Amino acid sequence: MLNLNSITLSGNLSRDPELRVAGETPVCNFAIANNRKWKSDGELKEEVTFIDVTVWGKQAETCNLQLRKGSPVVVEGRIKMEKWEDAATGLNRSKILITAERVQFLSVAPAEAAQETAEANA
Repeated sequence: MLNLNSITLSGNLSRDPELRVAGETPVCNFAIANNRKWKSDGELKEEVTFIDVTVWGKQAETCNLQLRKGSPVVVEGRIKMEKWEDAATGLNRSKILITAERVQFLSVAPAEAAQETAEANA
């Protein structure tokens, strides 16, 4: 049987990216908010799902430099479940996250936007 683990999501960053180094490899963590809107009985409803994303390597460094809270992105990757024991309560915890293989930026980077604004005002 074929095992397939592939996901593509779009959304806006719900917090600024956080960069760290694992061994010698850069790792960037952020979360995206994915919105779903629909009508039910003539009433507009909305559901927001927050998804944690982990990016590795050179792409992690680029995400940390180019993305900020609110940045729109498309993330392609695989689903992963992390499990751990909560140190404070001793309870088992888990969460599903996306390990990104590709992150596509859908807006101008903050540094580029600042430079474009400065050039326009000059």
